[in-house]
Amino acid sequence: MIEIYEDSKVLFEKNEQRKVLLEDDGYVKSILLDVEKRGDEALREYTLNFDGVNINNFLVNQEEIVEAYENVDTELIEALEISAENIEDFHRREIPQSFLFEKKGITAGQMITPLDSTGIYVPGGRAAYPSTVLMAAIPPKICGVPRIVVVTPPNKNGKCNDVVLVASDIAGVDEVYKVGGAQAIAALAYGTESIKKVSKIVGPGNKYVAMAKKLVETPTEFPAGPSEVMIIAEESSNPRFIALDMLAQSEHDPLASSYLLTNSRKLAEKVKGEIEKELMVLPRKNILEESLKRGGIFIISSIDEAIDLSNEFAPEHLEIMINEPFSILTKIKNAGSVFLGDYSPEAMGDYVSGTNHVLPTSGYARYYSSLSVDDFLKKYTFQYITKDGLKTYRNTVSILARSEGLFAHEKAVNVRFEDEKQI
Repeated sequence: MIEIYEDSKVLFEKNEQRKVLLEDDGYVKSILLDVEKRGDEALREYTLNFDGVNINNFLVNQEEIVEAYENVDTELIEALEISAENIEDFHRREIPQSFLFEKKGITAGQMITPLDSTGIYVPGGRAAYPSTVLMAAIPPKICGVPRIVVVTPPNKNGKCNDVVLVASDIAGVDEVYKVGGAQAIAALAYGTESIKKVSKIVGPGNKYVAMAKKLVETPTEFPAGPSEVMIIAEESSNPRFIALDMLAQSEHDPLASSYLLTNSRKLAEKVKGEIEKELMVLPRKNILEESLKRGGIFIISSIDEAIDLSNEFAPEHLEIMINEPFSILTKIKNAGSVFLGDYSPEAMGDYVSGTNHVLPTSGYARYYSSLSVDDFLKKYTFQYITKDGLKTYRNTVSILARSEGLFAHEKAVNVRFEDEKQI
């Protein structure tokens, strides 16, 4: 059950306890090395052991995708298409532009090109996550990444989740493979007989997947841990809204966590009461109860203190449920995604607002941003310099090169003027 605390230190103690649960004892590394060595043979063994199914061909064929469409309700397909449209609309606005300019004989610029390929991990297990497919596949698609691959665990019948397959098709995924866990990350990183390796791996997963992404050399979007939400609220905030937003986050996973920071004990008690009532009727009760233990309701002195604590904590999701949420938005320095006001539940960001829900967790929002088009683009610079341009800056290069003891640098410039009678 969720508890009320008056000591903010407990907030960080709880978070450290969650991080300990993600430490690897070498088990994940052994799986990675095994798949790197034995390829598909190892994938088949792990899939049989972990998923209980024998897979001969990991690649999902077109017939399976057609069948998936037949099995998915039309209303759900339309909802996925609406979500995809909003995600694409948002992320197209992120795309940076190549540029070129000229100054005193120097023509310089930057070219932006897509990665060659990307692999997306889509969790299975407790629930299907077609929204994750859209969030992770649409940005690279609009960047022009030519090969987008999804890996996702098969069910007991050796099939991928129908809705995940439909979402993959809507998002323009090129290949879907029936494999999950750390072994799927290994396949994407090292390649096997049937799965060609990729340039980058993205997407959420359980602690084994998160550790595998951390251990492989293939770049990933950011280190990932259990999902979390932090809510800043005052006495006039709606306790029922807050309670259900906390429960919505908690139902993801037993390791997920929900935190409320408020300067009102009255609100704190009301929120706790609403959570207890909802626990009586919501499904996934065991997951909710375990997750709620990892979070808490914290009574603090002021909203300013809540902002300071939030910036130190750097939550994955931050909800600001006060009367004037925009009044403190510029004070927020560290957060994966921010939700402003009573009618901006975190669930909107999960599905349809268009912002990405693949976000840094466990304090990594101090250093990383949400998944975006930037994760799938490379940038290189270029320059073209005329002889007059080189002459303009010749002396500057010489002075700087000599100061660093790099005399070949100086000579590399001067040699280009040796044919002149007077330099």
